[in-house]
Amino acid sequence: MQAVKRILVVIDPTQNEQVALKRASLIAGFIESELHLLVCENRQDHTPLLQDLADQLKASGIACGFSQSWYSNLTDTISRAVVREGCGLVIKQHLPDSALRKALLTPDDWKLLRYCPAPVLMVKNSESWIKGSVLAAIDLGSHDDQHHVLHDTIVSHAADIAEMIDGDLHLISAHPAPMLSSADPTFQLRESIAASYLDASVEYTGKYAIDAQRLHIDEGPADTLIPFVANKIGASVTVIGTVGRKGIAGALIGNTAEVVLDQLNTDVLVLKPDDTLAHLEQLLEK
Repeated sequence: MQAVKRILVVIDPTQNEQVALKRASLIAGFIESELHLLVCENRQDHTPLLQDLADQLKASGIACGFSQSWYSNLTDTISRAVVREGCGLVIKQHLPDSALRKALLTPDDWKLLRYCPAPVLMVKNSESWIKGSVLAAIDLGSHDDQHHVLHDTIVSHAADIAEMIDGDLHLISAHPAPMLSSADPTFQLRESIAASYLDASVEYTGKYAIDAQRLHIDEGPADTLIPFVANKIGASVTVIGTVGRKGIAGALIGNTAEVVLDQLNTDVLVLKPDDTLAHLEQLLEK
């Protein structure tokens, strides 16, 4: 988080309260980054609004620029602005789609999580983060290099936020139910599965001083367990990763980050592996 020098803030002119901008101001003040305000529209000129918001930010000591643009869709517009302005984080207010719309079309915010070449913070409300809890959600059962690096990034970002808001860092990982047919004996007994996940968590609990009360390892689907624990601890923000699944599998199943987005009452910071971000940026430059 500390390495982010410029943050893209999506401004929605239809909203009276710019909750994404409030959250961005908090983060920018802590990590001393610049903000770039973006309106994604080509029907009406919103320069007066952007100029007023930028002036307020500059008066409070936050460097800020702004622009208005529109390409083929919301995700493409935001992604192009990320590359053009050199932003390392996108902050956007999340307004959930209706169940019918989600059944018929992939929500715009899901597309943004999949294809944006930068981490995305989805803001749900304007409640203060200060002295709140931060929930880092990882899969301790994934041992490949890409997931390991992503897990390190998730917990590191969550720890940065916890320090920023003088809050508590929590760690969660959901594990599968026992499978008697599994070739690996570890996954045949509930106790051995839990023990293996607990062993894998030591790397993070030791480094970030996470005690037993702030470690949540339990059996069940991640998209059910994460919102349950986030609500239980009253989390202010949940940090989670996505591999950006594409195609039919992505349409039918969805990533955990997408599935929990509407279920969580917290803000949601979604991270992707560095090689995935680099690949998405390369696609935009073509």
